[in-house]
Amino acid sequence: MKILTALAIIALIVSCNLAPASREYTRNSQDYDTTARVTGIGGIFFFSDNPQAARRWYGANLGLEIDNYGSVFEFRNAQNPDEINYFRWSPFDRKSDYLEPSKKEFMINYRVNNLVKLHEKLINNGVTIIDTITTYEYGKFLHILDNEGNKIELWEPVDSVLTKIGGKTTK
Repeated sequence: MKILTALAIIALIVSCNLAPASREYTRNSQDYDTTARVTGIGGIFFFSDNPQAARRWYGANLGLEIDNYGSVFEFRNAQNPDEINYFRWSPFDRKSDYLEPSKKEFMINYRVNNLVKLHEKLINNGVTIIDTITTYEYGKFLHILDNEGNKIELWEPVDSVLTKIGGKTTK
């Protein structure tokens, strides 16, 4: 499962290679809200009988910029319009164990502030934590289960790294 997680994260990075570096935004700690909370959606992952056909269909019929893993959506940060943020849409093969231990057909990735503090809050609230915080150049990740057993991926992104990497995005 860790290998599939790493592959999915690498896919996110590789596919987010569009914006020029001149559009990079560096956060000033005084201006950045550090409240430990969800700030938006970072991705939607779901099972598909044929992920490749699903990607082609969405690209041909709905205009999504498609890569080998789905599509990366680009949007602007409402508080910092010069900052580019990213959202990953990705169908997974039903044989994948990436959504385990959930029995659901989908997983939502939430963008968060201050994952370390949020992790502490979740522990104190008795939330089921699946793994430990994993840190990559492009952000920190943690997986939890909600009260109905749905796997949730929490991501504290470093969007500027994804911007530097570049790639086609759906806008």
